[in-house]
Amino acid sequence: MRKRFVAGNWKMNLSAQEAEELSATLAGKDFSAETQVVLCSPSLYLSGLIQTTKGNARLAVGAQNCHQEVKGAFTGEVSAVQLKSLGVEYVILGHSERRAYFGEDNALLKTKVDAALAAGLKVIFCCGEVLEEREAGKQETVVASQLTEALAHLTEAQMADVVIAYEPVWAIGTGKTASSDQAQDMHKMIRGWMSNTFSSDVAASGLILYGGSCKPGNAKELFSQEDVDGGLIGGASLKAEDFVSIITA
Repeated sequence: MRKRFVAGNWKMNLSAQEAEELSATLAGKDFSAETQVVLCSPSLYLSGLIQTTKGNARLAVGAQNCHQEVKGAFTGEVSAVQLKSLGVEYVILGHSERRAYFGEDNALLKTKVDAALAAGLKVIFCCGEVLEEREAGKQETVVASQLTEALAHLTEAQMADVVIAYEPVWAIGTGKTASSDQAQDMHKMIRGWMSNTFSSDVAASGLILYGGSCKPGNAKELFSQEDVDGGLIGGASLKAEDFVSIITA
C-alpha cells in the first residue's frame, strides 16, 4: 500500500508573519500517519519553517527549486547542498512555471535532479502538458518525453527518492480542473512508464501526485482514483482550513 502524499507549494506568496502563522497552525495538527505532508515555502522562510514544524513528525519541509551546481558565483541561487545543510528534505523540480518563465528544459532538469539526489534531498518532479498539446492529443507523448529525458538515467534506488507530480498546465491557476478520469488516465500512463523504464516494483511503490487546481471540493474524488496518490497543491495550500481539508480527504 502506497503512502498518501500532499505537498503545498506556496510559490512567491505570504509575508513572513503570514508564513509563520500558517506553519504554526499546520504544525499543531495531528495528521494521519499514512499521509506525508510537505510544506514548500520560499527559500527565505525555510529555516523558520523547519523550526516551527520540528515537533510534528507528519510534516516535512521542501524548497521550490535548487541550482544544479554545488557552489559558485551564482548570485541569488541556492544549491541542493545548502538546502540539505539547513534540514530541508524535499525540493520541487520541473514545475511548469520554472519551465515557462525561466526556460528550464529537460536537459537542465536532469542535472538538477542529479544534484538534489546527490545532496540527499528527495525530489518532487513535475511534468505536464499545455492546452495546445492536450487539444492535439499529445499529452502522453509530452509527459513521457519529460520523464524520460530527466529521470530515465536514474537507478531504481534513486527513484525511491523521487515523487512524480503530474500537472496539466492548462488547469493551473485557470479555475479549470482535469476530470478525475483524465487525471487517472495520465497517472496510469505515468505508472506504466515507470514499469517499462525501471520495473514493476518501482511502479507499484512510486508516488504520483495530481497538481492541477486541486481544491477541498474535488480532492476526495481525485484522490480516490487508483493511481492518484495525493496532490501538489498551489493556491489552496495558502489557507490552513482549505489545506487541512485536502490533506484529510
